[in-house]
Amino acid sequence: MRNKNSLIRTRPFRSPHHTISASALTGGGRIPKPGEISLSHHGVLFLDELPEFQRAALEIMRQPLEDGQVTIARVNGTLTFPSDFMLVAAMNPCPCGYLGDGNKCHCSMNEIIRYRSKISGPLLVRIDIMVEMPGVSYEDLEIVEQGESSSNIKERVLTAHEIQLKRYQKEGIYFNAQLSAAQIEKYCALGPKEKEMLKQAFTRLDLSARAYHKILKVARTVADLAGSEEITLPHLAEVLQYRSLDRKYLL
Repeated sequence: MRNKNSLIRTRPFRSPHHTISASALTGGGRIPKPGEISLSHHGVLFLDELPEFQRAALEIMRQPLEDGQVTIARVNGTLTFPSDFMLVAAMNPCPCGYLGDGNKCHCSMNEIIRYRSKISGPLLVRIDIMVEMPGVSYEDLEIVEQGESSSNIKERVLTAHEIQLKRYQKEGIYFNAQLSAAQIEKYCALGPKEKEMLKQAFTRLDLSARAYHKILKVARTVADLAGSEEITLPHLAEVLQYRSLDRKYLL
């Protein structure tokens, strides 16, 4: 291409309906075409109402999330499409959506467990950050507070990107998310206090090895955003808050 520019100049954002089939996500057809996963390459795939998607469609994303590519097998051979995307998803805490509000939610525990079980543990553990959003009251809406501006956040993110590009220039990777297990040991080392905190969380939350590595990579990113060379207790504590749903949704 002229000036080494690609045809795609902006990152894609795809938001398929929850009725989408597994094949429409991965791609396929007599003449294989890319699905939503590959059309989100280097962009965002947003799945709203996550538990409403077909179980098969959700499970089929597990390998592309790990490998950054999806392979379609046909009689005449196989075809591999790139699928290095960011998965962003949203869901209600229960079928009615009012869990936590005693005056509104009337879901039984069995209904809540059945609803949450639509998302498997292996898929959930592949999600780096999980955040619970409480309901907003009228009083909250009336509060006028000036938070950090989007421009300031953008500058911190760009600075963190530069830090990572420089750090990994001899490693063949670009960002913390791409760290291998061996590289995690090298670049995400913890001090004694941080190790003890992570040990307690690992046992209490019954975390997997995959979740352990994700915690360290996200903690490295939080430290980069804060301009810190070391991963400290506050960085690790913040990231552990993002894994609280591991325990809740696997009950």
